[in-house]
Amino acid sequence: MASRPDYVFTRDYLDNNRINLQHYIWTALYGYCLHPELPISSADLTIADVGTGTAIWLTDVAARLPPTTRLEGLDVSFHAAPPLEYLASNITLRNWDVKGDVPAELVERYDVVHIRNFVFVLCDDDIPKVLSNLMKLLKPGGHIQWGEPDMLSWQIKTMREGLETSALMQLMKLSQPQDPRLSPTWVPKLPEQFKEAGLLVVECDVRDAPPALAMAMHECALQIHEQVARMTKNEEVAQGLKDLMPQVLDETRQGACWTFTRWTVVGKKPPNQQ
Repeated sequence: MASRPDYVFTRDYLDNNRINLQHYIWTALYGYCLHPELPISSADLTIADVGTGTAIWLTDVAARLPPTTRLEGLDVSFHAAPPLEYLASNITLRNWDVKGDVPAELVERYDVVHIRNFVFVLCDDDIPKVLSNLMKLLKPGGHIQWGEPDMLSWQIKTMREGLETSALMQLMKLSQPQDPRLSPTWVPKLPEQFKEAGLLVVECDVRDAPPALAMAMHECALQIHEQVARMTKNEEVAQGLKDLMPQVLDETRQGACWTFTRWTVVGKKPPNQQ
């Protein structure tokens, strides 16, 4: 049986735009790139962004922290990232698969490890191994910040009674079965998984978007379903998704949108743990 591709979506400028917009909407919801409880006052920090993608999170953080901070993007591919010349001078990129072994030179290298939006990359049984790897990256006393939308919290929001939502409902039903990673269940279990991995849970920041941000997030996420239509090998599903999109857009314009609860979990590696 052929293995699944490491990334569910297309790797192109359209997906890059989705990733970048998603970052800024997420930051507008939370009000921070790095959780306020993280000890980041030192000018000599080394911070990793796992699954850095377009490097947008690193770019934002680089503008907020001293230029002496070492910012390192880790990913299996840098097709989405801009050329290094376009990034801040304290940003470097390194190829690494979060599900692979941790190279010796990365063990206990980082003060903070950031990871976000792996909900469509990892399956439930991947999480223990991934958390173990992330902990290996941390210095003793270092922190992991992990942010995800909870797909189990999915619901349709309307601001007025009587709005039609059948196309939005059907679109989700069509898209999710195309890959098991589109129906993850592990996000609300992250705090417990942190504890089981030996991390001290410092903060669990769970938020629902206010209406304006909820609509912006919804419209950003609609691009995912067009990408699923392009990626799926099931021609019937691809055509069904394409046929549904005009109805989905009409329901959206009338004031209906998907909403998801979002989680940011911060964990600390015990200071005496190697």
